[in-house]
Amino acid sequence: MVKRKKKANQSTARHLITKLNPRSPISEQYKTIRTNIQFSSVDGELRKMFVTSSGPSEGKSSTTANLAIVFAQQGKKVLLIDADMRKPTLHYTFRVDNRRGLSSVLVGELSLDESIKHSDVSNLDVLTCGPIPPNPSELLGSKSMEIVTEQALEQYDMVIFDTPPVLAVTDAQILSNLCDGAVLVVRSNQTEYDAATKAKELLEVGDAKLLGVVLNDRELKRSNYYYYYGN
Repeated sequence: MVKRKKKANQSTARHLITKLNPRSPISEQYKTIRTNIQFSSVDGELRKMFVTSSGPSEGKSSTTANLAIVFAQQGKKVLLIDADMRKPTLHYTFRVDNRRGLSSVLVGELSLDESIKHSDVSNLDVLTCGPIPPNPSELLGSKSMEIVTEQALEQYDMVIFDTPPVLAVTDAQILSNLCDGAVLVVRSNQTEYDAATKAKELLEVGDAKLLGVVLNDRELKRSNYYYYYGN
């Protein structure tokens, strides 16, 4: 569960709270989510996971980026892939060039190594979306996507995908077959119960292993962390 302070700054920098202030209460919540994910996959090694939501504007991409950072801070070598090839945001979040990326690799224009970009977070590299293609679902479901994933696993301990909302398109369901688990993001006071339930059902139909649900944007009460963190 990720909480927020009242009138929180919604800038890109705010989205990467785990990088800018790794000891903050919110960063600690992301670390708790990391721990819970690791416990939920205790029967098998978790190396490929994707993060999705039921609908847009639920904090899916910022949650994905912060989770990637806390896994990298743990010492794992992480590749964060923007598989939302309809409304990509990873290049904005990490302020990197998006002229080449996942789509470039999938259509054979560039190799994976040529498209990966180093972030300013130790152990974390990013693969942006690249030019937006006319057929995202087909590319994600292609043999090329399987090959790219396997190539990534040869270089990284963990690969994390940011995918489009489940109720909007089938892209997240398509990636279910490639990944060891999925995380569903819902937004406090926004995501409807029926939408969250339907998203869960669709992921299960796609044989996704749902690792857990992140409750995003819940109001943080000062008293909750005052004892441990002071002012």
